[in-house]
Amino acid sequence: MKRFIFLLLSIVLILSNISCAPVTVYGAEAKSDKAYNNSPQISDSVLEALVDGNNRFAFDLYKELNSQKEGNFFYSPFSISLALAMTYAGANGQTKDEMSATLNFLLADKDLHNAFNKLSVELNNRGKVPTGSLSQGFELNIVNATWGQLGFEFLETFLDILAENYDAGIRLLDYENDPEACRQIINKWVSEKTKGKIEDLIPEGTINELTRLVITNAIYFKAAWLHQFDKESTYDGVFHLPDGTVITVPMMHQHNTFDCTVQNNYTAIEMLYDTYNMSMVIIMPKEGKFGEIENSLSPELLDEILGNLMRSQVNLTMPKFEFESDFGLKKSLISMGMPEAFSDNADFSGITDKISLAIGDVVHKAFVSVDEEGTEAAAATAVIIGVTSMPLETTEINIDHSFIFLIRDIDTGSVLFIGRVLNPLQ
Repeated sequence: MKRFIFLLLSIVLILSNISCAPVTVYGAEAKSDKAYNNSPQISDSVLEALVDGNNRFAFDLYKELNSQKEGNFFYSPFSISLALAMTYAGANGQTKDEMSATLNFLLADKDLHNAFNKLSVELNNRGKVPTGSLSQGFELNIVNATWGQLGFEFLETFLDILAENYDAGIRLLDYENDPEACRQIINKWVSEKTKGKIEDLIPEGTINELTRLVITNAIYFKAAWLHQFDKESTYDGVFHLPDGTVITVPMMHQHNTFDCTVQNNYTAIEMLYDTYNMSMVIIMPKEGKFGEIENSLSPELLDEILGNLMRSQVNLTMPKFEFESDFGLKKSLISMGMPEAFSDNADFSGITDKISLAIGDVVHKAFVSVDEEGTEAAAATAVIIGVTSMPLETTEINIDHSFIFLIRDIDTGSVLFIGRVLNPLQ
């Protein structure tokens, strides 16, 4: 059965400016002696500070991408932050300062990496559904890997941070002699970790003989709605495009209990997944207000929207949609304030002290599919639970023009995915 799937990958390519002679390798896979710490100890306040910084970067990046991209787009700010956090572990000087300011990495180094570890552990645990649960196969898997040049010397302190906090021992490849084979190996790993949904993530020519390190993060998400859409209730309905024209699209429909709000500038609804601790929030600006809402996206606006939500009986109509996005984020990250990391002046002396390194590119790709089949069994169970509430006033919500959507972890407040839909058929 087809379900709701998000597949996201962030790749940071670290390119050396000059070649180097073969030197020490740490073990068969260049791993440190440190074991992955799957029980990191971190205070709630530190974790909250990390989440706040990540969410601020999420919305800052949305505004930057909005200025460059037309039509629909979808990405995982958490995946991008996580991949760049591993890179940040090797940054020093002005390069580190710029990355810190741009990515909102405002914690001390040890706290930052421990907090990313803690957050990843908590999120991965969301996928461990207890025996006997009625949840319909919920999955949230976050994995990291690093791929280093054979014979290249990586500092042990850098390897320790990757191993202990990101479970990412360095795997050795020979970019110097066969970059194309290396690209295929990494793309195969990507395919396996995303169950074959993303193929050939790294395009030809992106990796070359000067590549020394590739840092990868993959997130695979699969979940069923708490309340299902009856497939027989789906019909061809009207969706209004930004230019004023209308198209006919498959529109799903249901009547159920949701948290929602209708304000002067927007309508919003939160739709739970069947594990109750994750949700999709849909924000549909009123006609003529889309640009205003996009430009004002921030953690504060999200808090305001969530604070306005009220439990209501809802006649909900929304489109099915499916699309993928891919980004080269170099231009965006430079524009947002970290140009030195991509320049000849980059300081990644925390990765190696033998040669100068710089980021060559940051590649991100995402796929999203929403339809009624993803929620059948779990939603039936959730409807039974939901109907125990008191009768509520009915609200009509018809998502029939451009909207913004995000996936968040309710317990931590982390925004994991953000997208917009201007045309469901795009």
